[in-house]
Amino acid sequence: MRLKICVLAVVTSAGLLSGCDTPEGQGAGYGAAGGAIIGGLAGGNVRSAAAGAAAGAATGAIIGAIVHENERQRYDQDAPPGGYPYGRRTEYPGVVQSPYYPHNLIDVHGIPPGALVLDPSVNRPFVRP
Repeated sequence: MRLKICVLAVVTSAGLLSGCDTPEGQGAGYGAAGGAIIGGLAGGNVRSAAAGAAAGAATGAIIGAIVHENERQRYDQDAPPGGYPYGRRTEYPGVVQSPYYPHNLIDVHGIPPGALVLDPSVNRPFVRP
């Protein structure tokens, strides 16, 4: 019975945290799931699983923040003089036109404005308007 409760706690916490799109949120979700499993197996009760989930979420969020900072620094270091070109808006929501020839339409759903987008046809980045 205790194992079923621990598994339910893991699945619930993973489901609640799976919608996080940032590296910090993803790290917290994976850390919480892993910590709950380890805590539940080590302690054999829900309290141990909850403590493991909390510790795992904190550790995962810290690791995610480090990953996020490294990605940001990589984008800043590789930027050409004058910055990246901007894509062009289209009449279709969530779709922009690439600034690079042949000016393909790129699906940018879920990508925030100002973020870098990669044009897969020329393998070059541009800024989402």
